Amino acid sequence: MKKDKNKKPILFFVILILCAIVFFAVMELAKNTVIGWIVAAVLFVLYAVAEVKIIKDKKWYVRLLCRVCFFALLGGTMALTQPPYKCVPAVDNKNPAVTEVVSVNEGDLTGVLNADKSVEVYAGIPYAAPPVGELRWKEPQAPEKWDGVRACDTFAPMSMQHRDSEIMNSLTRIVGYHDYKISLKDNYREPMSEDSLYLNVWKPAGDIKDAPVLFFIHGGALTSGQSYSKEFRGEDLAKKGIVVVTCAYRVNVFGYMADEELAKESPNGTTGNYGLLDQIAALKWVNENIADFGGDASKITIAGESAGSSSVNALCVSPLAKGLFRYAIGESSGITAKTPYHTFRAFDEALKQGKKTFEHFNAKSIDDLRKLPAEELVKTSADNSAMTVDGYAIAEQPYLTYQKGNNNEQALLNGYNSHEANVFNLFNKVDKAGYEDTLGNMFGDYAEEVEKAFPYDSVKLDYDFAVEAGGEAKGTYDYILGGAWFAYSHKTWSDYMAAQNKPVYFYYFSKDNKSLRANHGGEMPYAYGNLWRHADKYDVTDNELSDTMQNYWVNFVKTGDPNGKGLPEWEQYTKTQNKVLQLDSEVKMIDDPYSVLYPIIDKSQNDK
Repeated sequence: MKKDKNKKPILFFVILILCAIVFFAVMELAKNTVIGWIVAAVLFVLYAVAEVKIIKDKKWYVRLLCRVCFFALLGGTMALTQPPYKCVPAVDNKNPAVTEVVSVNEGDLTGVLNADKSVEVYAGIPYAAPPVGELRWKEPQAPEKWDGVRACDTFAPMSMQHRDSEIMNSLTRIVGYHDYKISLKDNYREPMSEDSLYLNVWKPAGDIKDAPVLFFIHGGALTSGQSYSKEFRGEDLAKKGIVVVTCAYRVNVFGYMADEELAKESPNGTTGNYGLLDQIAALKWVNENIADFGGDASKITIAGESAGSSSVNALCVSPLAKGLFRYAIGESSGITAKTPYHTFRAFDEALKQGKKTFEHFNAKSIDDLRKLPAEELVKTSADNSAMTVDGYAIAEQPYLTYQKGNNNEQALLNGYNSHEANVFNLFNKVDKAGYEDTLGNMFGDYAEEVEKAFPYDSVKLDYDFAVEAGGEAKGTYDYILGGAWFAYSHKTWSDYMAAQNKPVYFYYFSKDNKSLRANHGGEMPYAYGNLWRHADKYDVTDNELSDTMQNYWVNFVKTGDPNGKGLPEWEQYTKTQNKVLQLDSEVKMIDDPYSVLYPIIDKSQNDK
């Protein structure tokens, strides 16, 4: 009996310690505040003492009640010590030096300098009036002027969007990016607001003049994302002599809902492209004010990744963006296919989804929807994730504009990654039958031709995640999906530019690493010089490739040609030269990996 009594407290403490480990792990993932950690630690200690000294000999229901109260207090601690909302600082260094005053059309402002004082950063500059209240679903209006000197030292809140919990965000960093770090310094949440039309500027420190400008548009399926992600911040590119600008824009229901009543309200008859109109407004603001930061408005290159690249493609066909930029960089998406696979839809479909938004909230008019809090509106089940032909921002199907040669860009640098589709299909198991069914849905009468060229087990699933569902046909399915959804848009985009005898440079990124690898978005920290932010995930070969890519991107921004001294030659894509530049440990020209698939997609597209 004594032996059993001795074992009970040992078992109790083992279980309590395990519970504490799990609880504090959850608190770390949830970014709870330090106070929460302290309170939780005190609760665990008090409960351990109470269990051993006070309640161990009490009735079972008393002990049960105490345990319920203990766990309830832990739950309350979690709820009451959630991380506060805090705008993200423009630079990583504490107490940064403040820049000289810069005067723009709306007033005076200051920024901050990075750690070595080589780059000035101006974050959270308003380029349009807050699109709230009566301005919800209206074309962006001019920003308000301000008195005094505005301190632009933190990034503005991200646009209103559905957002996962902090626990899910942390797990994404662990499983997807492999760069999660345990720290009490990041115990805050990034704010989100409908008032989000702000942009950020990185420039070389000091007095500069007539510098080329890179204007970057973030991705996120037109439903999410922010303008200040660490993957594409402009600090390192600015060190190479250019000015970098990023902007936020309205997304999801706020940016891409279409409705006939809204079209009638608009003096331009537009609806469904509010996010795109925001990007155009930001681009106009840059044209009018970038000289105050040492930039040259006649030397603007627009760039974007994923939905940001589709947006770049849209700006290239928009009559409203004509003359606002000269070159374009598109990464991992486009809308030049006759029937784009994503981020673009027919106007009738846009109106249909707009009606679903009304139905979801039992709204009878736009006024009803405008009265809803943004936090409720963002929960709509309708799909508002695509641009459309509104007759104003986009006048016609994009491929028609390219066929006529009326597109806006004078030169193009674009491409895709080797594993574009893998992360979009993680939770779907794909066997042989599922593969065949999917090909039928995607390629119609040409499914058998695809299956013959790419048998279900012909491509190995060489990128694996902890949550990967797998399946005997998964590798091939991911490969085909990447070709159709992403690579094909860049092939058609490049072909149209080559047909116009305009300079175009086509790449294929395939570099493996310990972070996002060559999945969708994996090229961004390389091209924009941000590997150092996750230095333990990259090696010497990664840094060498990043330096090469940065030089290509900067050279292109400066001249429309990425080539330069000491760089492997990037051959221009033409009607007869259709190789792509492989960006890997070795940088070289290769045959496009999807050259067999493209003709089949062409036939499928022509039948639509």
